[in-house]
Amino acid sequence: MPTRFRSAYDAERFRGAYDAVLAQWPTPTEDFGLPTPYGRTHVNSCGPLTAPPLVLLPGGRATSAVWGAAVAAGLGRTHRVHAVDLVGEPGLSVPAEGRVIRTPEDLAGWLDAVLDGLGTAGPVTLAGHSYGAWIAAHFAARHPDRLARLVLLDPTQIFAGLRPGYVLRALPMLLRPTPARIRAFLTWETRGADLDPAWLRLQDETARFPTVRPVTGPRPDPAGLDRVPDLPVDILFAERARCHDSARTATAARAALPGARVDTLPGISHHALPLTAAETIAHYLAT
Repeated sequence: MPTRFRSAYDAERFRGAYDAVLAQWPTPTEDFGLPTPYGRTHVNSCGPLTAPPLVLLPGGRATSAVWGAAVAAGLGRTHRVHAVDLVGEPGLSVPAEGRVIRTPEDLAGWLDAVLDGLGTAGPVTLAGHSYGAWIAAHFAARHPDRLARLVLLDPTQIFAGLRPGYVLRALPMLLRPTPARIRAFLTWETRGADLDPAWLRLQDETARFPTVRPVTGPRPDPAGLDRVPDLPVDILFAERARCHDSARTATAARAALPGARVDTLPGISHHALPLTAAETIAHYLAT
């Protein structure tokens, strides 16, 4: 379990909520920790061992468990899925003492070590949502040789900044998280979407998770990705996202990456995307 919880009771509650979400994943699911220079990284893996490898990075504070619906919708049949808990974010990864991830270069080095630990044969498909997409894009710009494909799901801070209204709504939850504030923010952003109750309970428990300053930095260079030969880049925006104007951001993505496939999924908000559009995501990643 991650350290620095306020009490063993808080740690047990978080692990119980995490395991309840993971119990909904198709079986068999293998979970394990990978040593990296930045700490032990927790991974949940499933799918045929000989299937193409797919590495999934969640959005901020979402944990790798958020991918369960997409895995059940088909990803677990078409790919060997490796869903990763981000080091320093809520989840079961444990940061190393005295080795804090502070820069995009650190994040790229951490993810490079994760791929080494997974021992996948050849390049992988790397997909990320939101903050996870930002990490994935930074990694792709530095290590394109390790990727067979890059998929960005409603990426933030790559093609456009965050809307001020979204930031203002998120600030109370980020500065002093409570279950009530987390629920209120998710209800607002998803426009009251019907989200998985077990996952919402896990989000409640992230309020007790040790806070770590998220890594920030410059936007990844999209033009650099477009110059990488033979690297397919697919980008899927959520039409009803409140974090940015999806139509304008999709236009900016097409301009920055003329060779990428850029699509917009109607009727879906940013934070609901991995949960309520699971079948679409599974199909998108499989084709």
